[in-house]
Amino acid sequence: MNTPGNDSPLYIKVHENDNVAIVVNNNGLTAGTAFSCGLVLKEHIPQGHKVALSDIAKGADIIRYGEVIGYALRDIARGCWIDESLVILPEAPDLASLPLATAVPPALEPLKGYTFEGYRNADGSVGTRNLLAITTSVHCVAGVVDHVVKIIERQLLPNYPNVDGVVALNHLYGCGVAINAPAAVVPIRTIHNLALNPNFGGEVMVVGLGCEKLQPERLLEGTPDVQAISLDDSDIVRLQDEKHVGFESMIDDILQVAERHLQRLNQRKRETVPASELVVGMQCGGSDAFSGVTANPAVGFASDLLVRCGATVMFSEVTEVRDAVHLLTPRVVDEATGKRLLEEMAWYDDYLNMGKTDRSANPSPGNKKGGLANVVEKALGSIAKSGRSAIAEVLSPGQRPTKRGLIYAATPASDFVCGTQQMASGITLQVFTTGRGTPYGLAAIPVIKMATRSALADRWHDLMDINAGTIATGEETIEQVGWRLFELILDIASARKETWSDRWGIHNALAVFNPAPVT
Repeated sequence: MNTPGNDSPLYIKVHENDNVAIVVNNNGLTAGTAFSCGLVLKEHIPQGHKVALSDIAKGADIIRYGEVIGYALRDIARGCWIDESLVILPEAPDLASLPLATAVPPALEPLKGYTFEGYRNADGSVGTRNLLAITTSVHCVAGVVDHVVKIIERQLLPNYPNVDGVVALNHLYGCGVAINAPAAVVPIRTIHNLALNPNFGGEVMVVGLGCEKLQPERLLEGTPDVQAISLDDSDIVRLQDEKHVGFESMIDDILQVAERHLQRLNQRKRETVPASELVVGMQCGGSDAFSGVTANPAVGFASDLLVRCGATVMFSEVTEVRDAVHLLTPRVVDEATGKRLLEEMAWYDDYLNMGKTDRSANPSPGNKKGGLANVVEKALGSIAKSGRSAIAEVLSPGQRPTKRGLIYAATPASDFVCGTQQMASGITLQVFTTGRGTPYGLAAIPVIKMATRSALADRWHDLMDINAGTIATGEETIEQVGWRLFELILDIASARKETWSDRWGIHNALAVFNPAPVT
């Protein structure tokens, strides 16, 4: 970082081999701006965008994070702005030639004595919330369930003070789908495992229509990688059942089932549990060029702290990992885990090819406005969330982990889909980094939102929970912000503090990943 003074022009160069840096100053810097190192800008460069630190010839490598993020479309002079239009996308790493488990990180020193106040479940898991969840087997019933949720909140919840709330697990699946297609395992497994999230206390109830393809019995059944849900038929409400005469009959039936579960949930109390019981998802959305140098590295540091405590940490987003996967395969705990990682990358390559698109569809216009030239640069910043720990396990979309530690849970990069899939995989809290800003939240999972830039944190002061922009200006280190995040995770998990999205009640709908055909 070039930091001669508080009001001086600042840039961040990540790696000694980089031939570009990003501008730190709010509103960017004008042509003629001179840095103490002798660099002079030849044109205005917006905040977060890249400046050439040396002359770059046409076709030559453009290097950031010590990696090639693309090739110059034309000659670029030192001090010029390198926007996305000047960067040619390189080929993705060849999956067949990547090293597996060749540089497995040694176990980090255990971190003991950290706890949070959580809800213990009969299956051994621990929730950060005590919620009644109503599972739906088909989207047709979503409107009815939403209606019931409002009644429960208004009339029943006041009688059950130990229950934090009620959530409808609505989705767009269940009928009009190729239910027997091989890829249908993804949405069915996801909906099944959503019902088992630790924040729901093991209390499962299902509302279905009756004629859907995804019958409740099929939704509840187990497979080799899915735990069967044992449920009494009285916990399943079918709206087409002949006993229901009119809408109010359906509502009364659902309310009776809900009240039985509320009575059991209300008996639960928070208790002190070790931090090892946390399952935390790490995600980024509305990313910018600061994501990979402020927020995501701080998240990575906090991830390592959690792993040192024995907790489970998940990172995801296949398309925002694919171009940096060569930096992850050496870190897998063994070759078998490495092959699983490659399988998930290859599966998604095929999925994109089938849709006649490719990884160039990512990043978004907002990402580019924030300084990200392409998906390679985005991926190199994204994987910083994984910290330095060995990757202990790789999950397909919606699978639940069988190990603790750092987990790669394959999901699409879409914020809503990734959040839903991580929730199905069992996260009980999520950390979400953003440089452009998003009010994203989940009703069932507290979401801590971290700003990559101080300008965003100041402007969205009542939406961002923590600011990593102080790293860019040298006010704090990655380690200091990482520790602040770690402590905030424990506080949010214990309900000692509240996220802004929960305070305002800003919650996105679930978005189950369905790669199977819709008929």
